[in-house]
Amino acid sequence: MVPSLRKAFNEAFTEQQFEAFLQDLNHLHPGAIEFRVAETPEFIPKDFGEKIVEACENIIDLITDPGFKTLTERAIPKNDFVPNENSHAHFIALDFAVCLNEDGELEPQLIEMQGFPTLFGFQVYYPDMLRKYFDIPDNYSQYLNGYNRESYLDDLRSVIVGKENPENVILLEIKPHLQKTRIDFYCTQDYLGIQPVCITELIQEGRKLFYINEKTGHKTEVKRIYNRIIFDDLYAQKETLGSFVDIRQDLDVEWVSHPNWFYRISKYTLPFIHHPFVPTTYFLNEIKQIPADLENYVLKPLFSFAGQGVVIDLKPKDLETISDPENWILQKKVKYADVIITPDLPAKVEVRMMYFWKNGEARPKLAINLSRLSKGKMIGVRYNKDKTWVGGSVCYFEK
Repeated sequence: MVPSLRKAFNEAFTEQQFEAFLQDLNHLHPGAIEFRVAETPEFIPKDFGEKIVEACENIIDLITDPGFKTLTERAIPKNDFVPNENSHAHFIALDFAVCLNEDGELEPQLIEMQGFPTLFGFQVYYPDMLRKYFDIPDNYSQYLNGYNRESYLDDLRSVIVGKENPENVILLEIKPHLQKTRIDFYCTQDYLGIQPVCITELIQEGRKLFYINEKTGHKTEVKRIYNRIIFDDLYAQKETLGSFVDIRQDLDVEWVSHPNWFYRISKYTLPFIHHPFVPTTYFLNEIKQIPADLENYVLKPLFSFAGQGVVIDLKPKDLETISDPENWILQKKVKYADVIITPDLPAKVEVRMMYFWKNGEARPKLAINLSRLSKGKMIGVRYNKDKTWVGGSVCYFEK
C-alpha cells in the first residue's frame, strides 16, 4: 500500500530470515502459535489511515448513542442473557476489508464488528519481534491514537485488572491451553499477571467464584473476569466438558467485557450503520423483495463466529431453506483489492481496528490493530491451504 516500502521489504526478504524470526517468535512460549503467521506486515499511508479511522469513529458514534442499548435489545438471545450488564463494552474490534472502489481507489469497507476482545496481548509482542528481524521505518507504528508500548500496556492493565489485585482477575476461556489463540492468553499473563482459567475449573460458592491459583496452589476469589468465552463455542463443546459453572447466573463478579456486549456489538449492528465505508446490510426478515442481483450479496448468520455459516455464492434457494430469517443478514459484497504484492500472487488484506473503553470514559479509544492476509475467497485457514504470504499479520500505520 506504500509502494516504495513494499518494494524494499520484498527485495530484502529471505526465507532464512523469516525462519529465524519464527523460531524467535515461538521461543517465548514454544508450541503456542498454532495459526499461520504471514511473511509480511502491511504499511498503511496517512491518507488511507485517515479514511479507516474516520469510518471507525462514525461507527463509535452509533455505539455511544444513548439509545444504542434499546436499539440492540433483540440482539441478545434470551437463553444467553447474563445479568449485571455494565454500561458499555470494554473492547471493540472493527474489521475492514481493503477494497477497490468504482474509481479504482483503495478504500476500507466494514466486514464485521464485535464487542469482544481479540489478540490485545499478542499484538504487542509480535510486532516488536518483527522490528527485530525486518526493517520497519520509525515513523510507522502498530499503535494508534498516540499510544506507544508503555501507554498501551498501562491502559490494557487499567481496563482488564482495574484496581484489583491481579490474582483476583482471571482470563476465562474454554480449554484455554488448547485454543489456537492461546499465545495471546500467555502474552496477556506475561504483561498483566492474570491466569488463564477454564470454565470447568471455576468453583462456585453462593454468588462468589473461586479458582486455584497456579502459583500459590490456593483457592482464590475471582473478582473480575476477562471474558473470552463465546456461548456458541461453549454449546458446541458442552458434551465434552463435564460439569461447569453456569456463568449466566447472578454472580458477584465484574465482567470485562460483559457477555451481553458480544451480541450488542456484532453483525446485528450492521444494518443500523449508514456510511460510505459500510456495505449496505439488511435483516433478512425485513426484505420485501429478493434483490435481482443476489450474486452481489453475502448471507451471514447473526449468532455464529469465525465465519461459520456464511454463504458467499448466494442463490435464491439458499434463502428459501431458512426458517428463522430474523437471525440472518444480507450484506452487499465488497471487492477486495489484490493489494499486497508477494513473490507469486498478490494478497488481499483485512484490518482489525481495536478499541479500549475504560470505565468512566465517554468513548472508547482506538489503540492497536491486527491484520490478516488471504489469497482465497475468504479470510481464513480453510481458504488458504498450501499458500504462502498469508495468515495473521499487523499493519504499521504512518504517523
